[in-house]
Amino acid sequence: MKKRFLYTSVAVTALALFCPNISTAQKKSKATVKRNPVEQRVDSILKLMTLEEKVGQMNQYNGFWEVTGPAPKDGQAAQKYEHLKKGWVGSMLNVVGVKDVRALQKIAVEETRLGIPLIFGYDVIHGYQTISPVPLAEAASWDLEAIKKSAEMAAEEASSVGLNWTFAPMLDISRDARWGRVMEGAGEDPFLGSKIGVARVQGFQGDFSTSKNILACAKHFLGYGFAEAGRDYNTVDVSTNTLHNVLIPPFKAALDAGVRTFMNSFNEVDGIPATGNKYLQRDLLKGEWNFTGFMVSDWGSMGEMIAHGYAKDNKHAAEIAANAGSDMDMESYVYIEHLANLVKEGKVKQQVIDDAARRILRVKFELGLFDNPYKFCDEKREKATLGNAAMHTAALDMAKKSIVLLKNQNDLLPLKKSGQKIAVIGALANDKSSPLGGWRGASKDGSAVSVMEGLQKYKGNQLTYEKGADVYYGTPVFGLEVKINTTDKSGFDKAIQAAKNADVVVMVLGEVGFQSGEGRSRANIDLPGVQQELLEAVYQTNPNIVLVLNNGRPLALPWADANIPAIVEAWQLGTESGNAIAQVLYGDYNPSGKLPMTFPRSVGQLPIYYNQKTTGRPVENGEDSVFWSHYTDEENTPLYPFGYGLSYSKFEYSDLKVSSPSFSSNGKITVSVNVKNTSKVDGKEVVQMYLKDLIGSVTRPMKELKGFEMVSLKANETKTVTFTIDSKLIEFYTANNKWEAEPGDFKVFIGGSSDAKLEGNFEYKG
Repeated sequence: MKKRFLYTSVAVTALALFCPNISTAQKKSKATVKRNPVEQRVDSILKLMTLEEKVGQMNQYNGFWEVTGPAPKDGQAAQKYEHLKKGWVGSMLNVVGVKDVRALQKIAVEETRLGIPLIFGYDVIHGYQTISPVPLAEAASWDLEAIKKSAEMAAEEASSVGLNWTFAPMLDISRDARWGRVMEGAGEDPFLGSKIGVARVQGFQGDFSTSKNILACAKHFLGYGFAEAGRDYNTVDVSTNTLHNVLIPPFKAALDAGVRTFMNSFNEVDGIPATGNKYLQRDLLKGEWNFTGFMVSDWGSMGEMIAHGYAKDNKHAAEIAANAGSDMDMESYVYIEHLANLVKEGKVKQQVIDDAARRILRVKFELGLFDNPYKFCDEKREKATLGNAAMHTAALDMAKKSIVLLKNQNDLLPLKKSGQKIAVIGALANDKSSPLGGWRGASKDGSAVSVMEGLQKYKGNQLTYEKGADVYYGTPVFGLEVKINTTDKSGFDKAIQAAKNADVVVMVLGEVGFQSGEGRSRANIDLPGVQQELLEAVYQTNPNIVLVLNNGRPLALPWADANIPAIVEAWQLGTESGNAIAQVLYGDYNPSGKLPMTFPRSVGQLPIYYNQKTTGRPVENGEDSVFWSHYTDEENTPLYPFGYGLSYSKFEYSDLKVSSPSFSSNGKITVSVNVKNTSKVDGKEVVQMYLKDLIGSVTRPMKELKGFEMVSLKANETKTVTFTIDSKLIEFYTANNKWEAEPGDFKVFIGGSSDAKLEGNFEYKG
């Protein structure tokens, strides 16, 4: 017989908590639910909570002991266990599996005074056990429905093991490929980043109506992607203009989409660490934007304000963070140790604690945890969901859509399906772990389909594999430096011989999975180790090369672009990586991906991005003059621009039309263009619209993405694509320190990348 827990009386109304007649209390509580909204239910619980219990809701612990084993007897684990039993813990992270989650939730619900349930969090960044492409790769699909579906599947799998909160999506805009965490975001553009952020929030959260939905978390608030020199955790120093026009929009879009949690960032903004930044958290997010969810710190970031030189000790850090608006402490322990005393000393007001606790309780109600704290604890669903066929199907679909064709000289691709000798070269071609990326969740090492395995499913050609050279030594481990092979070329000769005997060479080169991600900044973003030398050595023997890139960031590949006939950007594509790559190489899937981030010619161009400003000296002024904005030893242009990507189809743009030469604040115009598939191959094209505001109260970018549409075109088919422009679309953060559309002249560009040449004009009259 199942035990009926007292959580119903706690969860629904505190008025029934301590009624000696349990059945009567339950009846009253159910009646209260029908007539009381969430806010009244939250208030009723708050009235019964002690100061320490409220602070406890603001405390999050990492998993600290083998949950199903004996309780810890001493040390920090024993102290955390006592806190748990006292109701002084609001959330746990990195506790996975229904058995363990249920055991901890049972302590919180049945053994504490008030029985308030826990939230269980985990880094479900691009999948839980079944891994989808890294987020930067997913962004390359420009397919919002596919990205939303990917998040839905990740949420379904994660929730099946008891989790109900992910620390995703990462909404940081970044223009610097040296920064390792570019793999976790949507690239360099705030418009695309906003659309993708919304898709991922909607995919993770749904409407919380089922146990398949989990909380999303908009991170990192704010500016983390602008770390100086691309060095993780480094100082961020941006203008008000950049803050509002570039960094903030994806977060505001996520909030408008209903995201219920935010995470602050490690960096400082305007000299103040984000964790202690009152303007960002309390004034902007909770004030101007009226955010009603809660803010969690990043791992240890409250304590790190000491190293920043902003807090003198942990107690001071707790005071700063709480007053600034950080609601939950992740792994700094400063709230649980100091916050109650700070209230008693008058350094933190009681209403600050009440506000934070209320926000956390509110979200727990919205998740349905008070009505059923074991909502996410279903062993049968766990067994049926983990790694099931539907997960793999979705991961494969997302992986194929994420691939970008960068070069295809003389139509070397797709490969013929029979009669060819193909040499496959590169350690990454046979690697079953690197495709999982740097945030691989609970996946098992070696669980990805390798490129070789994918190619071997096509039986018509003769395949030969040679490693050529190791990319790394040992086994890469999360949190530890990867040891790159910079000297051992002993496998070159075998690789060269294999290439000599082949019709086509497929070389799989790039980064190890753990070379991109948190703490994985690189000063050089070329092919790591001896891989460039291997590429050039094989090229000398057989130039008929298809270069398949596995990486988590843009790479600088000027030699490859100049010499290699076919280049495929295949990122780190997750569990189904090899199958997706093979299907694209053989033409069973026609690539349609577009770059979400600019690829530089040289690391010296970084940061590089398409929506830069013209400067006062944008072009050469006189023959051989040096007095203009340029490099003396490199071009200004990128290797591959934002929005770029080829297909096995060929597309032609023509006949751009603007419906009216002008419009006013209550009106709109349309811009249309004809897109024709001039090839004999059916395909998809991401049609992109860019605007240029010619004159502004502050200087404006050369171009800004303001619309895109995925269009399917059969061979020789033409379609008309139409975009709508209204005053909302052309708003920006002006010199008046507010979002508004300024009257003036605009140019509109439409094409297949940010290098779009087809243009028109219009005027906004205000």
